[in-house]
Amino acid sequence: MIIEINDLVKKYDDLVAVDGISFEVKQGEIFGLLGPNGAGKTTTLEIIETLRRPTSGRITVDGLDVLEDSWAVKSRIGVQLQDAGFYPDLTLVELLKLFAALNQVSIEDPVSVLRKFSLEDKQKSFWQKLSGGQKQRFSLATTLIHDPKIIFLDEPTTGLDPQARVNLWDEIRKIHKEGRTLVLTTHYMQEAEVLCDRVAIMDGGKIIKTGSPRELIEELLASGFRKEQEVQKANLEDVFLTLTGKHLRDE
Repeated sequence: MIIEINDLVKKYDDLVAVDGISFEVKQGEIFGLLGPNGAGKTTTLEIIETLRRPTSGRITVDGLDVLEDSWAVKSRIGVQLQDAGFYPDLTLVELLKLFAALNQVSIEDPVSVLRKFSLEDKQKSFWQKLSGGQKQRFSLATTLIHDPKIIFLDEPTTGLDPQARVNLWDEIRKIHKEGRTLVLTTHYMQEAEVLCDRVAIMDGGKIIKTGSPRELIEELLASGFRKEQEVQKANLEDVFLTLTGKHLRDE
């Protein structure tokens, strides 16, 4: 297992944000952490990412304890935050060079990095001038700058239109095929079903169920659950994407 969490607890005074959870992430999988707002999923990720200290429990990432070996853990992970912010007066090429310097790596050809994410024509643009989909793709590019083994994505497609969301799914799949492990949070259940090998569902600071999307769906159906409305073979998003195309419409 590349990530192991044992009896993790995080308290803020009398509030128990994470309540004794344990789970594992397998190397090379896409693992989803799902739950309503306030479930504790973002706090859990921030502890794994060494951004917060746990109240108690043990977490290892690639065999390293996140408390005892935090700097070594940082070198192995890449974190794409939901509300990433960048220096407004630097171009995308300048920002890539800055992130490379911060991560103590060299970047010979920043434009080739942008090309991987269909951003080469924006090399002289500033962050605030990008569309929502472009911002997320550029944020993903900076996340990979030091070639991390594990990527954390916190609600990566929030606020994106259907074309941009589908495109970002393709980028996530490409990163996964390179042999990386991905951990993501999302409020879009379709996104988790399409991308994730396994998911853990959190509520009230606890993990209430873990498994593959297919296993969890089949378990629910076996319990006698049926939707009142017959499931359609297509939905409005399918109509939208078919009519407008899946290619990007970045401004």
